[in-house]
Amino acid sequence: MPKVVSRSAVSSSTDAKPTASAAAALRVYYCICGEFILVIEKSLAALPRRRTDGAYIIRCRENVTGKAVVFKLNASTSVAPVLVNRSGAYERQYRFSCPRCNLLVGYQYTPLPVKSGPYLYILKGALTHAQGHVPKDAFEGLEESNDTA
Repeated sequence: MPKVVSRSAVSSSTDAKPTASAAAALRVYYCICGEFILVIEKSLAALPRRRTDGAYIIRCRENVTGKAVVFKLNASTSVAPVLVNRSGAYERQYRFSCPRCNLLVGYQYTPLPVKSGPYLYILKGALTHAQGHVPKDAFEGLEESNDTA
């Protein structure tokens, strides 16, 4: 009589309904240099924007206004905060940059780790959906700063 090594059954059904996880499409975003930076369940264009700098707002925690966005950030972090002057008031930013080229890609207001605060902000023009493709808004506003210099 032959020896039985394992007993396992594999089954699949063409009649089964797709699960929520199978229907959810993840979006991948890259730095301008081509390094993978962000995987997120929503398109960046679908996220709300910050009025002060146009950054995309990613909700890290659930609250009464909505649920948290699922995402994974692959970025280098700065331990020391940076103070930014915004119309007479200062805001403290813990910044995230590309691990390959050190381009600033985002920030949050709370100390590390990532997702420790209610929101994380991705800078406008810092990420692209296709490797090697520079987003349209990457150099937006640069013309004005060069004219005044």
